[in-house]
Amino acid sequence: MGQVDLIEREIQEIKEKLNNWDKVKEKYVKRLEYELSTIKQMGFSAYFLIVWDFINWAKKNGIPVGPGRGSVGGSLVAYAIGITDIDPIFYGLLFERFLNPERVTMPDIDVDFCFEKREKVIDYVREKYGKKNVGQIITFSTLKPRGVVRDVARVMGVPPKEYDKLAKLVPDKAKSIEEALEESADLKELYQKDSKVKKILDYAKKLCAVFRPFF
Repeated sequence: MGQVDLIEREIQEIKEKLNNWDKVKEKYVKRLEYELSTIKQMGFSAYFLIVWDFINWAKKNGIPVGPGRGSVGGSLVAYAIGITDIDPIFYGLLFERFLNPERVTMPDIDVDFCFEKREKVIDYVREKYGKKNVGQIITFSTLKPRGVVRDVARVMGVPPKEYDKLAKLVPDKAKSIEEALEESADLKELYQKDSKVKKILDYAKKLCAVFRPFF
C-alpha cells in the first residue's frame, strides 16, 4: 500500500471520528502527510504496524486497552489507526515530542492492557512474531547519593531544611557517598566534625545503588 493510499485510509478513519471534518480537513491532511513522511524516512513504518496489530487483536478479543500514554499521544497517525484514542490536534499535542527527525531515537509507544488478560496479548505476539524475536524488559531505578542522603536523614527525623541543606552538598555527578566526600570539601568537613552527619552518610553509603523498588 502506497503513502497516498495510507493517507486516504487514515483520512477516512478520522472523518468518522469528527463532526466538523469540512472545517478542519486541510490541517489534518497536512499533519498526516508530515507524520507519515517522517515515520517512513526514519524507518519506523513496520514498528507502527506491529503495535497496531497487537492492539487491534486485543480489542477484537475483548481485552481492555488504555487510550494512550506518553509522547505517542502527539501522533495523529497513531490516533487514526487506533493505537491511541487521543486526537493530538484537538489537544494541541506535538508530534516532535514523540518522533523528531533531528533526534534519531527509537519511538516509545506505551500501551496499557488489562492486567488480568495482559499475558494473552504477550502470547499472541510471541506466537505471531516468534519467541526469539520477542523479549520483555524492565527498568530499575537505583538510589543516587543525593536522594539517599535525603531519605536517610528524613527517616532519622532530621528537619527538612537541615537534610535539604546537607543533600545539596552532595555533587550531582557523584556516583557514591565516598566519591561525594572526595569532591566536596564542605561535606567532608561536616562528616568529620558532626556525628549526626557522619551517621547519616555512613548509612547512605550502604544504600547507594540499591534498587528503589525494593527499598
